[in-house]
Amino acid sequence: MLPSRDRLTICFAHVAYQLQDHFARRRSGLKSVEARSREALEAALPDADVLVVSGLWHNALLDRAPKLRFIQSIGAGVDQFPQDRLKERGIRLASARGVNERAVAEHALALILALARRLPEARDNQKKHFWRQMISAVDQREDELAGKTLLIIGIGGIGGRLARLAKALDMRVVGIRRDAGAGANGADVVHTLADLDRLLPEADIVALTCPLTPETAGVIGTRALASMKKTAVLINVARGRCVDEAALVSALTERRIAAAGLDCFAEEPLASASPLWDFENVLITPHTAGETQRYEENVLDVMLENLDRLWRGEVMLKNQVV
Repeated sequence: MLPSRDRLTICFAHVAYQLQDHFARRRSGLKSVEARSREALEAALPDADVLVVSGLWHNALLDRAPKLRFIQSIGAGVDQFPQDRLKERGIRLASARGVNERAVAEHALALILALARRLPEARDNQKKHFWRQMISAVDQREDELAGKTLLIIGIGGIGGRLARLAKALDMRVVGIRRDAGAGANGADVVHTLADLDRLLPEADIVALTCPLTPETAGVIGTRALASMKKTAVLINVARGRCVDEAALVSALTERRIAAAGLDCFAEEPLASASPLWDFENVLITPHTAGETQRYEENVLDVMLENLDRLWRGEVMLKNQVV
């Protein structure tokens, strides 16, 4: 059980997010402290009943947390937490799944629009003070999205949001999800991953919004890239390991696909020596699709909902993991 509100201490642990400042503005009356380094977290944890954390976590912290009763992950991923040990200790764990659905879907659409409208090229020309003349070669001009087919691999929360945004632009949307019977979620039609080879040749844009699972690891590799149109665009706002980067580099080098918009990579930060940096038809963002000015507020909403559930003695948490 959690201590009462007047005895509870929350520790916010992150190197960049301003969770403590945002929480203080809510005037909840709950005591909270902030840790911006592993050393600060280790010092604060013995007094913490609730820990809000992601990247600063390491498993040795459990031995320094005698009062800990609840961990609210700042991100959707929870692989870093020792779930079996948490169960043994009676420590509850919830993810922040869904807090960035709108942001990531909007970012995916921004990448699609930027590449269709050739905005990276326009920005490069602006830096050079260069006014590009009208283009006679039709395939070198800016493009329109209406009527094009968007294939979304992972038509869950983020993918469904992207599907609805794409439909507003008069695109045809084909969704892929683990259970096709779970609903189209904004897509015109929905299939399972078993149909991917058949669907890829139809797609003008292939967008990855799926979790990383054994089924989706390397789902876009040599075979998939060879099945795509030469005019197709790849968008990845899922996980870096969903794409075989060596195969993608080869496909881009040989111009077997038109372009790629990438927010995530197998190893991050992306190595400065990676060939992906140097393609003019690749738009790279540094895994920031989910980061917005509202992110802290969204995480705090989930945390406070879960605290209320725990105080009410409810069994299920929002985004419960343990």
